[in-house]
Amino acid sequence: MINYDKFHKALNHLCLQFENYQTLDNNLPELLQSAVAESVIQRFEICYDCLWKVLKRYLKEELGIPDVPNSPKPIFRLANENSLFVSSIEQWLRYSEARIATSHDYSGDKAYDSLKLMQDFINDADALYKTMQIELQNKA
Repeated sequence: MINYDKFHKALNHLCLQFENYQTLDNNLPELLQSAVAESVIQRFEICYDCLWKVLKRYLKEELGIPDVPNSPKPIFRLANENSLFVSSIEQWLRYSEARIATSHDYSGDKAYDSLKLMQDFINDADALYKTMQIELQNKA
């Protein structure tokens, strides 16, 4: 049985910190504003990593796909082929590119580009979580 707790917790933490980021007081010192933005990016990285790893297990254990690759992009393609996503595969590949970019740069354009994707990522990750949970409940 797949344990979704770590993914769910990471998603909740990302949601909360992204809300903090969106409601930041612009009068706060720039250092504090940057710290909150960097925290959102770090929580995105954690959530993304939890997501693709639990998705890998889901594809193997719940859908019975025998040869699931060990990296996010091919896993996302498999998930898309199995109609697990509400958004396009192109969108999921954008998330993947954002994750790669954030591991090298927390400031500047790459960080800003990642932050622009955050609400969509949260919505899509939540929809995926619900899809996997529905399947789990249907098997119970």
